[in-house]
Amino acid sequence: MSAALAALMEKLAPGAGDVVIFLGDLVDRGPDSIGVVRAVRSFAESAPFEVVLIEGNHEEQHRRYRRNLILRPEIAAEQAARNPELEALTAQLTAEDAAFVESAVPFHRIDEHGILAVHGGIPGDMTAFPSSVAEARVLIGREGRAFGKVLRTCFIDQDSGAFIMRGHEREGDPFWAERYDGRFGHVIFGHTPFMEGPAEYPFATGIDTGAAHGGALTALTIGNADERRFVSVSS
Repeated sequence: MSAALAALMEKLAPGAGDVVIFLGDLVDRGPDSIGVVRAVRSFAESAPFEVVLIEGNHEEQHRRYRRNLILRPEIAAEQAARNPELEALTAQLTAEDAAFVESAVPFHRIDEHGILAVHGGIPGDMTAFPSSVAEARVLIGREGRAFGKVLRTCFIDQDSGAFIMRGHEREGDPFWAERYDGRFGHVIFGHTPFMEGPAEYPFATGIDTGAAHGGALTALTIGNADERRFVSVSS
């Protein structure tokens, strides 16, 4: 995957003044998670363009695991038993690598283009969205859990629009972007792989094209005049 990333970045050739947004799940998605983390970290630390890393549900799992290693080691052991990659990757991360991954943000706005970038999606019953990352970071309890669903949303309840855990959807429950009405802007998202190419909805665009599953690694470029194009490389 790190080789595909290098090829895609060469093809994109971002320069000073550009912003490159990574939509999360750098880890647990191929044989070289540490290589991908370090490649993106290198861009963030030395490239002339700005890098924004959005936290995916897999980074969030690793963050919880590292926290539990310190605070609740018995819980960390249970996590590692279910997902051995948690322990394996943690052993490879330097303190600087871990700090970079944990600097990921839950979303990013590009106001001049009316875009909201998230990892997963927007539940249909979500009626408010934080105005800033700082506001999102202080959400706790029920509000925090509700907002955290943007990392994992795929299907929503056909009647209420509520988040449905993957694998628990019923016949008739739609993919969230089919119902999303643009209330928070045009959403660019990852999380759900579309093996046939980017998925375009009226108010959302999915650009995970299954690189971890033998598909392509895809970027969406947005120019100053709002011209948009997809750029892909084989994984």
